[in-house]
Amino acid sequence: MASLAVLLKNRGHKITGSDQNVYPPMSDFLRDNGIEINSPYQKENLIPHPDHVVLGNALSRGNAEVEYALEAHLYYCSMAELLKNEFIRGNTSIVICGTHGKTTITSLAAHLFHQCGKPTGFMVGGIPENFGTSSMDVEKGGYFIVEGDEYDTSLFDKRSKFFHYLPDRVIINNIEFDHADIFSDLSEIKKSFSLMLRQVPANGLIIVNGDDEHALEVAQSGYSTVVTFGFKRDCDAVIDKLKVTEENPGMSFELSFQGTTQQWKIPLLGRFNVKNAAAVIVLALTEGLAVDRVQQALYGYKNVKRRLQLLTNNSQIKVFDDFAHHPTAIKETIKAVRQTWPDSRIHAIFEARSNTSVRNFHQQSMSDAFGSANLVTFAKIHRESSIAPEEKLNLDQIVSELKERNIKARQMPTQADIVNFCMAESKPGDIIIIMSNGGFGGIQYRIAEEMDKR
Repeated sequence: MASLAVLLKNRGHKITGSDQNVYPPMSDFLRDNGIEINSPYQKENLIPHPDHVVLGNALSRGNAEVEYALEAHLYYCSMAELLKNEFIRGNTSIVICGTHGKTTITSLAAHLFHQCGKPTGFMVGGIPENFGTSSMDVEKGGYFIVEGDEYDTSLFDKRSKFFHYLPDRVIINNIEFDHADIFSDLSEIKKSFSLMLRQVPANGLIIVNGDDEHALEVAQSGYSTVVTFGFKRDCDAVIDKLKVTEENPGMSFELSFQGTTQQWKIPLLGRFNVKNAAAVIVLALTEGLAVDRVQQALYGYKNVKRRLQLLTNNSQIKVFDDFAHHPTAIKETIKAVRQTWPDSRIHAIFEARSNTSVRNFHQQSMSDAFGSANLVTFAKIHRESSIAPEEKLNLDQIVSELKERNIKARQMPTQADIVNFCMAESKPGDIIIIMSNGGFGGIQYRIAEEMDKR
């Protein structure tokens, strides 16, 4: 919603908006772009009547402004609908989707296309540091690259947002169960992806992770050419010979595609980011971008804020802020840090906050997700009192299972307790990874600031 607001403001529209509990980086992004946030929600925020009211999918019936918009018959629409009609239509639409990696792949693709001289607009659920903005407009006839979220569109449209994005090119990075508040099982998620692929034209392209059986299955429901990437030898683009590079640090790997094998380097960590990069390389090469220009653009890529973002400026202790909340993303992120700094002690601090992670859907896989850490600290579950006891993630069980694996694990009741413990426990050489898909009360910034002072 913040990204769309800035796109519209940059076209000369007057933008107002309401929200609550807004946190960085998007709160800073809105402020820096001169967009004020009204809080709390109240009907007076819609008087005088705006020409358009965009209802975000976080809103539900009972919200004061939703109710007033309905009563007053204001012109309202969803974010996805407005984005489609005002910014995507008339361009080649590239939709990046999957359970994990969407934000990184979208920002990386936008960076590559922009650096290779292609007219490119984009919208992504984060702040890519190469651009300093989460969205950019483009004149008709260019490319528009959008992060295709499978979450529902709005209170009045329960289709996934990516259904609206007029896809010409699609990347499906992976498909796992998530968003338990709107999907009852994995089959419902796969059905939503399949409905989206039915809109890709016959001359379009579906690029899919060939190592993911669910993504592969879904890709076959489309009517377009399918290109696979991955580590399996039968993929169209085969990844091989991964290793950590000392510069930056980053990763190097080989990719065999279209009859040739090329060596690639990226300033990102981990096997999962190699796959993210491979998806974008395949997209770039199929669109005719030159290999040398693509590699040069990869060298210059900077990650998205809150995606394993280094916050400290000292040489003793590293503090990373990361958005991971699904057990697969948690596991891969910690493994990437372990692979890069094998001798460091890793302290993972996690807040269960998403609608899925606060419940016990992933109870069995959560302890394994933290298996590469040395210390694990769990914050109090977000909005714990609103979750039925039989549905709630059992942190006690996870702590017990981690201790059985000789990993020091604990729960802490307050954010202040976590900060104090972190400062008392940390030693030179440690790496601290703070994981939440929310603001986490800003503890990542407090810990980083205190570590730099020390």
